[in-house]
Amino acid sequence: MDEEGAALAHLPLDANATGPFIYRLDGSVQEVRMFACVRGRKSSREKILDAAAELVGEIGSGRLTLDAVAERAGLSKGGLLYNFPSKEALLQAMIQRLVDEVSLEKEALRRQSPPKRNLEARLCTAALLKMCGSGKMKEIATGMLAASSENPRLLEPVRDVVKETLGKLRATSDDFDASIVAWLAVEGLRSMEMHDISPFSDEDRERIVKVINRLLDNGIAEQAP
Repeated sequence: MDEEGAALAHLPLDANATGPFIYRLDGSVQEVRMFACVRGRKSSREKILDAAAELVGEIGSGRLTLDAVAERAGLSKGGLLYNFPSKEALLQAMIQRLVDEVSLEKEALRRQSPPKRNLEARLCTAALLKMCGSGKMKEIATGMLAASSENPRLLEPVRDVVKETLGKLRATSDDFDASIVAWLAVEGLRSMEMHDISPFSDEDRERIVKVINRLLDNGIAEQAP
């Protein structure tokens, strides 16, 4: 066994280990752990995604180049290509990260929310309003939409999460009609804000959100025959 293997052999494999792992010929598995002095540092992948997001917000996705991203991230072009072999791969990863950030926000809200009617719809709409209403997120999302107009395949992660959201609303809502209308209302508002065509003031937006919450509380009243 080499020195690295001997050192790793003394590392216990925790039940909550997340890897990466070394799979040995004797069948044992060892997790590769970073030394404490480097914990908390951003990975090259994160640096690249952060740099690309900054540039998309500044110059748009159409003018984004891998050279510019590598320079902004403080990495070599080879280091960037190791993580993202093409501009398309980079843009798709950026869209996936946007999707993941909304999902993480929704789960953070879930941990803070008491049980309520139509809870999944409340979490979904609240996360979208919070994450996509922010200026920086809006700039990045708008740039990604522009890129997807040239390459619709970039929106595959978005299509997947839309299908997943609909399925969850259908399966968990106390009032599916109210949940779906609330979700569509927020998606429409978000779309107008992302394209800078929203005519609504902050006060209007606040009122719309209150109406959506009342809808989720009370449902949709059916007309008497």
